[in-house]
Amino acid sequence: MKNITNFEDLLVEKYGKKGSPKRDKFDADSLAFRLGEMLKEARKNAKITQEQLAERTGTKKSYISRIEKGQSDIQISTYYKLIEIGLGKHLNISIG
Repeated sequence: MKNITNFEDLLVEKYGKKGSPKRDKFDADSLAFRLGEMLKEARKNAKITQEQLAERTGTKKSYISRIEKGQSDIQISTYYKLIEIGLGKHLNISIG
């Protein structure tokens, strides 16, 4: 590794610059993982199971599981439904 001074340098070294196919895939996978972890943490804090969340939102337990594992490309509208309806939480999205 050459002259790695921050996380972005590491990402460029390993996956390429933003906009490259390999980096775009990494960024998408990373986002899916983070959204899944946030959902799992919120669900556990609400003390409900994946099955209960699925029932509340008209989805399947297997789908909730895939989201929590970062294995599903989720739409914002679906994530909103899981957070707002399923968990009774407020979803805030910002662009920076």
